[in-house]
Amino acid sequence: MSGIKFDKSSIPDLAGRVLLVTGGTGGIGAEIVVELAKHNPGRIFFTGRNAEAAEKTVEHIKAVAPNVVTTFVTCDLANLATVRHAADKILAETPRLDLFLANAGIMAKPAGLSTDGYEVHFATNHMGHALLTKKLLPLLEQTADLPDSDESAILGRWVRYSNSKLANMLYARELARRHPKLLSFSVHPGAVETGLVNDLKFTDRLFVRVSMMGQMVSVEEGTFNHLWAVSAPRDSIKQGGFYEPVGFFSSEDGAIAKEKKFAEKLWEYTEEELETWMH
Repeated sequence: MSGIKFDKSSIPDLAGRVLLVTGGTGGIGAEIVVELAKHNPGRIFFTGRNAEAAEKTVEHIKAVAPNVVTTFVTCDLANLATVRHAADKILAETPRLDLFLANAGIMAKPAGLSTDGYEVHFATNHMGHALLTKKLLPLLEQTADLPDSDESAILGRWVRYSNSKLANMLYARELARRHPKLLSFSVHPGAVETGLVNDLKFTDRLFVRVSMMGQMVSVEEGTFNHLWAVSAPRDSIKQGGFYEPVGFFSSEDGAIAKEKKFAEKLWEYTEEELETWMH
């Protein structure tokens, strides 16, 4: 996976498109936001917890694309009240949403519960994004019906490490099955040199680096699969698929058949848990 390539010139003109990227205050999220800003989007929303880091992202955007309207939305995915507030802010400020990259997440944090009582990885990586998706679904589907829309929901980043990562992939597949109007799929960026790895304690860093020896990629390379997902022809992407860097899809027919019942159970559980946050 080391040395993966992607031609950024293939990223299309995003004129008039409204984009949302979670986790845009650091790591590959910030890199993705800045890169997409170079391609003339109508507006970019990005979320995160750190307002100071958000200012740095905005400054980088202004340096490369001073005319792009950029909005930071405070959102702690482990706190569903802030997720609901973030979704309401986005809904109040834009009549369309063409592209939603659910990028933010955590990895290998100490055991603990979120504000709402979920295991913290499951809360951040799945439940927070699920509520944001559920709140924004009407706008996403409305946008899909507009002429020249470029609507897709891309879940990314941690699909391979634990139950919360598996939930990302299962949820993307079930979203695709239940809402076929939306193009929903999941992408894996690779083993990226970001704070997710570098901020781990020594033994965890050692485990990651040894197990991924020769496969670690830079932050820039870590954006390539997301940027490919934005750029690829929509009819070339498999609904509910899982893509490794860059744009690599292997047959999943057997796995999908086995996972279908788990995806349905996850969806039903998530829907029931989030119902109280929809009002």
